Amino acid sequence: MKWAESTTIFGVLFLFVSTNAVGESLSFSQKLDMQFRFDERSDRDHRSQYRMRYYPSISLSSDDAWSLNSFVVTGESFASSHNTFGSETSDHLYARRLYLRYEFSEGKMEAGIIPTYKGRVSSSGLSKDGWIKGMRSVYALQKDSEIELVIGELDNTNANSAFDSFHQLNYVELEYSAKMGQTHSYEVSVERMTDSNFVRGEYRWQYNPSHTLFVESVQQLSSSSSKFVIGLSGKTSMGNYPLSYFSHYSYVSEGFGPRAELTEDFLGTGHGASAEISGDITLINDTEWFIRADVVDSVSRLLAGIKVSFEQ
Repeated sequence: MKWAESTTIFGVLFLFVSTNAVGESLSFSQKLDMQFRFDERSDRDHRSQYRMRYYPSISLSSDDAWSLNSFVVTGESFASSHNTFGSETSDHLYARRLYLRYEFSEGKMEAGIIPTYKGRVSSSGLSKDGWIKGMRSVYALQKDSEIELVIGELDNTNANSAFDSFHQLNYVELEYSAKMGQTHSYEVSVERMTDSNFVRGEYRWQYNPSHTLFVESVQQLSSSSSKFVIGLSGKTSMGNYPLSYFSHYSYVSEGFGPRAELTEDFLGTGHGASAEISGDITLINDTEWFIRADVVDSVSRLLAGIKVSFEQ
């Protein structure tokens, strides 16, 4: 197993050393999930892969308002979190985040090597396993709306560079999000990343408690390049067996640029469709199976596997 530089290892060890050093004055929590999957793509040989994601956190105050958080995951790049069994060049485990979080009644603030998201991850958003070197501020404006500002650096997307020193301010995101009752919500944001400017919009309609329709669009301001997504997600059942599903159609312009490659499971530009179904393995706690099919123009992919989670 290949590790990141000593600064990365130090960041992770700091969480454990701090917990042991101060004893009962701090509260430590952790979460681990592991995934094993079979990956069959039409444009290359099939692969058997695994993923490990570890989330340690230390609460620094009695009311849990202040916390120090990290994230350790397999994979070698911003949008990749899987290693391939039997590959001599894919055997990586890196710490990708280390950040301080302060939560208060009107929102939260994060500083350090922070996540790419403030909550739920959108299909048009950056990969949930990525990172940004900088800070995030989220403030509630009214009962059902909030504004988010993120400033920082998103440059080298190799996982072993996540703990490199800060070089330049090249990432800015300003987002407004709101709920309209219990069933409708939307987001509007302006973004500066990968040397380009973007406008992103998202609308979600939970037309019944178990099913949600979503529409997302990202437009590059300097050209006609764009990304569009429309889909459905929710829960259903087969007899008495509950199932979760996620499906969408997408289109990514060929000239959309590197921002497309920083999203989750990017296959290529053009017209695409994806469908996933998953369910719990009832005999094993916190374990689920999944099957997913993706098609983007001439490239198709089938994923199937299991995921297990542990939390303390």
